[in-house]
Amino acid sequence: MSKEQQQSIETILAQIGARTDKATGALNSPVYFSTTYQHPEFGKSTGYDYTRTKNPTRAIAEEALATLEGGAVGLVTSSGMSAIQLAVEYFPLGSEIIACRDLYGGSYRWFNQLNEKGAYKFKYADSEEDFLRLISEKTVAVFVETPTNPLMNELDIEKISEVAHNNGALVIVDNTFYTPIIQRPLELGADIVVHSATKYLGGHNDLLAGAVITKDEKIGEQLGFNLNTTGQVLSPFDSWLLIRGMKTLALRMSRHEENAAKIVAFLEKSDSVKEVLYTGRGGMISFKVTEEQTIPAFINSLKLFTFAESLGGVESLITYPTTQTHADIPAEVRESYGLTDDLLRLSVGIEAPEDLIADLEQAFLASGD
Repeated sequence: MSKEQQQSIETILAQIGARTDKATGALNSPVYFSTTYQHPEFGKSTGYDYTRTKNPTRAIAEEALATLEGGAVGLVTSSGMSAIQLAVEYFPLGSEIIACRDLYGGSYRWFNQLNEKGAYKFKYADSEEDFLRLISEKTVAVFVETPTNPLMNELDIEKISEVAHNNGALVIVDNTFYTPIIQRPLELGADIVVHSATKYLGGHNDLLAGAVITKDEKIGEQLGFNLNTTGQVLSPFDSWLLIRGMKTLALRMSRHEENAAKIVAFLEKSDSVKEVLYTGRGGMISFKVTEEQTIPAFINSLKLFTFAESLGGVESLITYPTTQTHADIPAEVRESYGLTDDLLRLSVGIEAPEDLIADLEQAFLASGD
């Protein structure tokens, strides 16, 4: 184990990019905007030739992500969906993939499109037991969100990975909600981890990015080749924003979780709420209101929680999956697995918890629920 691996995750995060600029000793890693790089002489390279293939700023972010997730290769992409695309398209066309039924609406939209075109054959698991039942020798990959979005169900990565590997399949885990602070899927048996780095990794609602990490050098080499070929890379400046965001990831996740626990305690006592969905970890909460018709007035009455899509930033957000993040999933499909029209999702920020609770309380009162 290297010295870097022996350090705590908080130390690794705070030190991302430090001492990488040998020429000036700059504490913060520079942003290398150059598109192309000079060869020292004929037949030689500095390791950087063209920025789509490799960029010094992006390389720092990628190496940090690989270290954080315990992987061999890390890659950053232009968005969370491009990260998922990179991971899925590693597998041959026509392959069978088992995925969560309860998953991000954008993932479902793309998976459904691939299915309709015959590019891949997707089957959906409603539960952990379904995953274990559906995985067979025909399966090449298993796509897991844990916790699921937005019903917050946790799945056993170790158990699913064991069954998948016994059938010759690889496991992809979307670790956006938990981040490597809470969960490290590669250490639990997964083969590939994806993130919407727009969310907790970036953490400030000012960045669009994705990440793919694998523990297998050969898989990483092929993913890197595919990324260079398709060009869905992250820009130098956005790579720098991601580096900056990750430096405070441990601090932010601690506060997100602390605030979420207090809000859950409030919601569980509220007469306006009939069910709270929270795993006890992280900053994401879903809840179902007692009176569905009060949702518009409730949302419109909020003053601190912003009604917006996305999650994982320092500011608290509220989302109505039915019309926002999961609108592309047909109503009958959503309702079949519990994503009903009375559900709201909170991304709890780092504000003072008493202020967030007061905001929810006054909105419940204002909506007449």
